[in-house]
Amino acid sequence: MAVVITRLDVSAADLREAAARTQDAKAARRILAIALVLDGWSREVAAEACAMQRQTLRDWVHRYNESGLEGLTDRHRRNGPQPRLSAEQQAKVAEWVERGPDLERDGVVRWRCVDLQQRIMQEFAVALHERTVGKLLRKLSFRRLSVRPQHPQSVPDEQAVFRAVLPIS
Repeated sequence: MAVVITRLDVSAADLREAAARTQDAKAARRILAIALVLDGWSREVAAEACAMQRQTLRDWVHRYNESGLEGLTDRHRRNGPQPRLSAEQQAKVAEWVERGPDLERDGVVRWRCVDLQQRIMQEFAVALHERTVGKLLRKLSFRRLSVRPQHPQSVPDEQAVFRAVLPIS
């Protein structure tokens, strides 16, 4: 059974011009194949001339009939699953990391992925794997480098006095 192009609003010459204008090589090849079919070439010969199989050309003709030239470009695919934390929740996590942990509330003096994992579970009721928390931190532009934690019972004034009396060598 022959493939029928029902969209005849664009001529074969116009299709060739559109193929020349496009930056997408795959779409240009598909446009040229449809132009060949419009010129009366058989589906098998047109497909072979444009480096595709007959069935593939048939599928592209159906997409062209439905959507026109836009149907011949690759559709954007969604990469991976949807994030489990919303943008607001991610911003909240970034705020936590910027501010640092609270010893009384969080029980730690510096954030680790495990600690953030527990805090996310408490606040948002979302269970994330420890590696996923690390990936989230990289996505939020945080790196593994962190300042050395300060002991909760340290006294900065006494440390300054101690440094002042040290002999300089």
